[in-house]
Amino acid sequence: MLVPLVVTFLKVIATSGVDAAGASLKFGGVSFSSGSTVQANVPLSAQEKSLAGQGGNPVPPYAVAVLATPANFNPAKSWPVLVVCSTSDFKRQNRDDLRDFYKRTGLAEGWVLLAGDGPQHARNDTAAWRGAMTLAAISALHHSFPGSEKWPVACAGFSGGGKGVGYVAPLLARNGCRVIGIYMTGANEDHLSDGYARIQPGAEFLNAAIYNGGHEVNDAQTSIALGWFREQAK
Repeated sequence: MLVPLVVTFLKVIATSGVDAAGASLKFGGVSFSSGSTVQANVPLSAQEKSLAGQGGNPVPPYAVAVLATPANFNPAKSWPVLVVCSTSDFKRQNRDDLRDFYKRTGLAEGWVLLAGDGPQHARNDTAAWRGAMTLAAISALHHSFPGSEKWPVACAGFSGGGKGVGYVAPLLARNGCRVIGIYMTGANEDHLSDGYARIQPGAEFLNAAIYNGGHEVNDAQTSIALGWFREQAK
């Protein structure tokens, strides 16, 4: 019976292909599978080292990048990327807010989530430090997945992180990212205007949608914001 044998053979090939694709996924040189969260130590460029050193900070030897992907993640397709910036209160790192505030809803909405931090807390946790580590994570994404430099990017921040994205988002745009949205919650001061004036990301940045949430991050408004960003980007 040739037909069953052929069908079985094709199924084996198809399954092997999927397994091979999953096994071949690497971020920053670290293997991972779709639907997981991966952490990698990634290099800092000269620009990123310069930013990190502002305020008298010792420049670390590398940045720590964290990537969370949906279960159906396939880097051959285009994915929206949510870049997270946390408050410096309570020594929180960007990856902490990724895990605690945005991961569940972000993945459910079909987003890739990304955060960059130093290997240790900064002596002076400046916007430049956060920007340097985030740029290093973005660079790792682009080097890991060819074509990802064209993926749409949104930035999210709560409290002090909501202020921080006022500088991080323009910095990403200035460095070639297609920033489609900025999601701020619990931010009682406008730093985005200052960030735009200082960093000068270009007029196209003004097309980015801005979603101002309430005093806390919750799944409902995160879902609304991410859905709105995707609609605006079409």
